[in-house]
Amino acid sequence: MTRKTRLRRSRTQSGRCASSRGSNLPCLSGAVRARPSRNGNKAGGLDLAGHTWRVTDIQRTGSREVYRNDWLILREDDIRRADGSTGIYSVIDKPTYALVIPCDGDRVHLVEQFRYPLGMRRWEFPQGTAPGRGDLDPIELANRELREETGLRAASMELLGMLDVAPGMSSQRGRVFLATELTEGEHDSEHEEQDMHSEWFSRQDVEQMKRKVRWWKPTDGFAAAYVHTAS
Repeated sequence: MTRKTRLRRSRTQSGRCASSRGSNLPCLSGAVRARPSRNGNKAGGLDLAGHTWRVTDIQRTGSREVYRNDWLILREDDIRRADGSTGIYSVIDKPTYALVIPCDGDRVHLVEQFRYPLGMRRWEFPQGTAPGRGDLDPIELANRELREETGLRAASMELLGMLDVAPGMSSQRGRVFLATELTEGEHDSEHEEQDMHSEWFSRQDVEQMKRKVRWWKPTDGFAAAYVHTAS
């Protein structure tokens, strides 16, 4: 019988990836913990993870849409600052994405692909948004991205916290998940992911590649944090 993928705090397991609580898995250290909001609404707490609860200093007085496609919306807002001065602020709106850390003991699974805006290939953890700026259930989206990019299926999917992509220019946020109890399967890649491939890496693999292979330098935030601390 297929076990239902669940959002939970993992029970104690063997291996470094058993649970975020008390885990010394390096790549978990940068996650912003989800916390309840002031009104006790759990969902609200997840959406506002990392909020300092200070009074808003900038007010939006107007807005116009500049451009949109299936992945993003670019808008320009008229704003008023705390001192009364006015100005404009350009914002890129994109859906909340899921970033998945597939972990099996001391191994993690990374994907490698060409990132057109950067003009470079790089290693990353599986991640992405729903098609057409859709709003999928977070667990469903995490499982979808994991399946598409790696072919893996997870019986346990634990929410670790939130990430902000580029808070100075974009409203996009990301939920970070730890995927464990994994089974191999067929990739379900989208057409845009045709150049992507994925591999398992142990901590020993990471150390050897750091020393010997110059081109293996992940710049994805979470992947880079794992590589930097995996020693």
